[in-house]
Amino acid sequence: MTAQAMLSVQSVSSRFGGGLKLNDVSLTVARGQLVSILGANGAGKSTLLGVISGQYAPSTGRVVIDGQDITGQPAHRVVRAGIALAPQNHPIFDSLSVDENLALGVTPADAAIFEMFPNLQAKRGQRAGRLSGGERQMLSMAQALLTKPKLCMFDEPSSGLAPLIVHQVFTAIRRLADSGTTVLMVEQNARAALELADHAYVMEQGRIVLEGPARQISANDHVRRAYLGL
Repeated sequence: MTAQAMLSVQSVSSRFGGGLKLNDVSLTVARGQLVSILGANGAGKSTLLGVISGQYAPSTGRVVIDGQDITGQPAHRVVRAGIALAPQNHPIFDSLSVDENLALGVTPADAAIFEMFPNLQAKRGQRAGRLSGGERQMLSMAQALLTKPKLCMFDEPSSGLAPLIVHQVFTAIRRLADSGTTVLMVEQNARAALELADHAYVMEQGRIVLEGPARQISANDHVRRAYLGL
């Protein structure tokens, strides 16, 4: 792992549910980068985030965050090490207000959270169950950021959202990266993910099959045919 790397996943394989879900996966996320992982359903993207975040223990390999080996550590210790995950369709407490949901975080919500998610600012006293799908996603992301992570991971942040809300969510993620937080994002909207990212990985059948600067990945013939519809 280089001195600049925030995250290093080293030759990780993972078996559960009767099959090999990850097969010798290695990736590096440099400090301050926004990195996207592309791939079809079942490629192993969410499983990889699960291994990094401590939901699943790898069968082989290592996970290192900011020089600290966290391989096989439980999720609460991974959070303490500096990793936050905003999973797809993350449950929130519908009966509580936006402010009350955020008050459950590790640290209090501050003005920076509401600057990043202005939609939440206007609805701080509203019950979370009355939020739109996009606002619920923003609330999930805000909850993850309250852990003050070194690395923030997003799993399919645009899933099921209207185009206008997708733009707002992606703008917030890019703003987060520009503010200095390292970001790793799994996203099926390949075009938007590549436009947003500094670096990208492509996963197929539990393996990394391609990686490089996002602009270079966008120009790859296989990626253009399989993921960009070109």
